[in-house]
Amino acid sequence: MKILITAPYNEKGREKLASELGEVIYKEWKQNGRAYNEAELIELLDRSGADALITEHDHVTAAVIHTHPRLRFIGVCRGTPSNVDLKAAQQYGIPVFHTPARNAQAVAEMFLSNVISLMRKTIPSWQWLTGHQWGEGAHTSYLQFKGNELAGKTIGMVGFGAVAQRIAEMVQGFPCYIQYYDPYLPSSHPVFKKTTLEDIFETSDIVSIHLPVTDETIGMIDKRLIGRMRPEAIFVNTARATVVNRDDLLDAIANHRIGGAVLDVYNVEPPDEKDYQLINSPLVLATPHTAGATHEVEDHHVEILNKKILDWVTLGPLNDAKTVPTT
Repeated sequence: MKILITAPYNEKGREKLASELGEVIYKEWKQNGRAYNEAELIELLDRSGADALITEHDHVTAAVIHTHPRLRFIGVCRGTPSNVDLKAAQQYGIPVFHTPARNAQAVAEMFLSNVISLMRKTIPSWQWLTGHQWGEGAHTSYLQFKGNELAGKTIGMVGFGAVAQRIAEMVQGFPCYIQYYDPYLPSSHPVFKKTTLEDIFETSDIVSIHLPVTDETIGMIDKRLIGRMRPEAIFVNTARATVVNRDDLLDAIANHRIGGAVLDVYNVEPPDEKDYQLINSPLVLATPHTAGATHEVEDHHVEILNKKILDWVTLGPLNDAKTVPTT
């Protein structure tokens, strides 16, 4: 088997695949300065003679798959394989693997750091200090930047997958109280409280969104729900922007109906003018879609994907390989 790898993939992981499956051709997209587009990916597959592909951000379109219908598998180093035309892969019976928990630790850590930073007013106090605004009043900063502790707060999770569960585990020691809404979990969690969507917004000090983009979730978080939040509550979205009605969130922020927001994702990337209205609000701590951007994430996706691929080769289609993967 020849495997073309365009995702960042550490040497140990590449060597493991080579020893078990055959030749590895490594053309990391970072060397290209951007993800490979459709034509470039077709050319790479043609030139390499690869019969399997491991990708991250490249455009694995229907045309790519139609011109290479005999791919043994497609591996996607992402939480969701949104860059792959899954219908085309299914048409040819090509298994698609992905790595849904690869960035759980990274996103959970950034959730903690940014929520605490917002609650403790870290950014404005740093700006105040570096702006040489500390005058003779000894207690000016103490009064102006007095914030809140995370301990004792109720965190409501909308969606309770790998990232949300990692956050829940990490905040137990503060302690924080976790409640969640997830209709796709078959039973209640033994430790954390399962509740309704409305209850999440009405009773949580922090509401954190952990939803994939589907026909059902686009615009799901709207003024009907945001309007139920407490005036001091914080809204967090490190998942996908389009699951939130942007106008409704902006209205709540602009009119100080909620305490603030931590945002890492936007309807348009790079942001448009309306996104920047959110980003520039003093009630918002915004980052440029970097919650999952750690060096360690690349090691995690190698470990997860190698196991899935090698289990599939060993055990056949009876394991979790699917042409249309679940998240």
